[in-house]
Amino acid sequence: MKRLVEKWPNIACSALVLGVGSPGTRAEHAMFGHLAHGSLQAGVGAMGGARDDKSLRVALQRRWAALLTILISLAGCTAVPDEPPRRTVTLLHFSDYHSHALPFYSEGETRTAGIARAIGYLKQFAGRDDALIFSGGDMMNKGSPSWSDRYRCAEWSWLNDIVDAMAFGNHDADYGPEVFAQCRATINYPILGANILDANNAPLFVHEGRPYAVFERSGVRIGVFAVAGEDFNQLVRPQNSPADGVTFTSAVDTARTIVSTLRETERVDAVVMIGHQQHDEDLALARSVSGIDLIFGSHSHRKAELEKIGGTDTWTISPFQYLTHISRVDMEFECEDGDCRLAAVDGELVAMNPRMKEDPEIAALVRSMQQQLEQDPRFAEMFRPVGTARRGLSTAGQNAANSPLGSLVLEVMRSSVGAHAAFSTSSSFREPIAPGVILEETLRASLPYPNQILLFELGAPDIEELLRLSFARSGSDLFSQTAGIRYTAGDGAIANVEIFRDPANPSSGFEPLQPGRTYRIATTDYQARVAPGYRDFFSRFTAEESGKEVRDQVRAWLKKN
Repeated sequence: MKRLVEKWPNIACSALVLGVGSPGTRAEHAMFGHLAHGSLQAGVGAMGGARDDKSLRVALQRRWAALLTILISLAGCTAVPDEPPRRTVTLLHFSDYHSHALPFYSEGETRTAGIARAIGYLKQFAGRDDALIFSGGDMMNKGSPSWSDRYRCAEWSWLNDIVDAMAFGNHDADYGPEVFAQCRATINYPILGANILDANNAPLFVHEGRPYAVFERSGVRIGVFAVAGEDFNQLVRPQNSPADGVTFTSAVDTARTIVSTLRETERVDAVVMIGHQQHDEDLALARSVSGIDLIFGSHSHRKAELEKIGGTDTWTISPFQYLTHISRVDMEFECEDGDCRLAAVDGELVAMNPRMKEDPEIAALVRSMQQQLEQDPRFAEMFRPVGTARRGLSTAGQNAANSPLGSLVLEVMRSSVGAHAAFSTSSSFREPIAPGVILEETLRASLPYPNQILLFELGAPDIEELLRLSFARSGSDLFSQTAGIRYTAGDGAIANVEIFRDPANPSSGFEPLQPGRTYRIATTDYQARVAPGYRDFFSRFTAEESGKEVRDQVRAWLKKN
C-alpha cells in the first residue's frame, strides 16, 4: 500500500481536495478496491439485499472516505496545492591563485592543490546547465613564484570553457597593461570589475556592453558582478595598471547601482559578487547594499565556511588561497510560472588535497613546464638552498594569533633594527615552510612581497591604539603578527600590555608600558602606507627608513642558523 501511495501521492491528495465524500465511480472503486483487502466488497455483502440503494451509497461513502484518509496519512500529504517545483544551481569559486601551478606544502600536507587538481575537480561542472564557475582574481604574482615571471598567464587559457567569469584582482596586471591585454586576448570568459573606470570614466570591463554578467542556468537568472577594493589605489601602480588612465571608484556606490539594475531591469533571481576586496569591505558592502545574495570572499586569503553576514540576508564563503580550496555553494530556487525565488542556500569548502584526482593532461604539462623553468639559467638562483628548517614553520591561525612563521620573522625583523617591538599584517606571510631544505623559491613563496622595514617612535597610548586596531581585524589577514610585545585581549579591549625592557637584550624580559615614555616600533611599508586602517594611524607619525627589507633579513638569519 505504501509503495502505491509513494507512486501516486497526488491522487489521494487531489481526492481529498475535490471531495472524498462522493461515493465515486466504478472505475475509482476498482482503482483502490484491492488496497482495502476486499473491505468494500465485504461491507456490501454484509449489508444484504434488504438495504435500499441510498443506504448502500452511504455505506460506500463512509468506507471510501476512511480508505482515502489512510492513504493520505501514509502519503504524508495535506489538503493543500503542491509546492512550486525547486531547482538547484551550483556555484564554484576560487580566488588568489597567484600562479601556484604546482602542488605545494600547506596545512601540514605535502603536494596539495595545484592547477591540475583544481581543473580535474572543476571539469565535472563545466558546461552544465545547473552550474557556474568563477575566479575571484589575482591569477598572477610578479616576483614569486618564478612560474609567474616565466609563464605569466599561461594557465588563463587552460580555464577556457571552464570558468564563466573572473574578477579583476590587483595582481592581474603586475606585468603592465600590454601584457595584461595579451593575457585577456587568450580567454573566452569575461573579466569583471564594475568600479574600474578607463580614462574616459567609462567602465573598463564590460560583458555584452554591461559592467556585469547575467547567466541563465536551469531557467534561473543569476546576476554576477565584481568590484575593486579601496586599497587598489595604493596597490595598483600606474605601471601595473590594466590600462592607461584607470581609476578606481567607490565599491559601495557602484554596487548599489549595479544591484538595482540587476534586480529591477535585468529581473535576475539572485545576485552574486565574486571579488576582489578585503573581508571587512565585503561585510560593509553587504550591510550597505541590500539585494546581494552571495559574496564570494577574495583578496584577504581567508579560509571560511559558508555563513550569513550578521544583520543581512547575504551569505559569504572564502576559499583561502592558491587553489587549496574551492568554494561550492548550492542555491535552491522555488520556480513557478517563470518566476523563481531563492529558497535555500547550502555550501562548503572543498579541499584540493592529494586525494583529489588531477587532470592528467594538465598535470603532464605542468611537470614539463616546471622542468624547463628549473633548467632556465635566468631562474637558477631560485632553486638554490638558503637554509634548513628543523621543523615546519606553520602559518596556521595567523589571522587571530601569532603563528610559528610569523613569530620567527617578526623577531628577526625587530632585532635587525633594534626596535622594542615589531608589527606586520598576516598578509605578508603566505605559505608555511616545510621541514627540510629551504630554497630561495620556498622563502619567496612564504614571504612573497619585498616589504621594507620602517621605524616609528610611539607612546604607550599609541601602542595600545595600534593593538586595538589589530585586534579589531581578527579573522582576516590584516591582523598583526608581533614580536617584543605581549598583551591580553577580549571583548574588543586590550589589557596587560608589556614590551621588551631592553631591545638589545631580550633576555632582560618584559615590562609594562610606561606613561610618558616613547618606544621604537618597527613595521612594514605595506602596513604603514597601504593597509586599510593602519595607513591612517601611521600617517600621524614620522617614519624612519631603515633601508632594510624583511626578506633579506630573514634570508641572512637562515644562512647563519
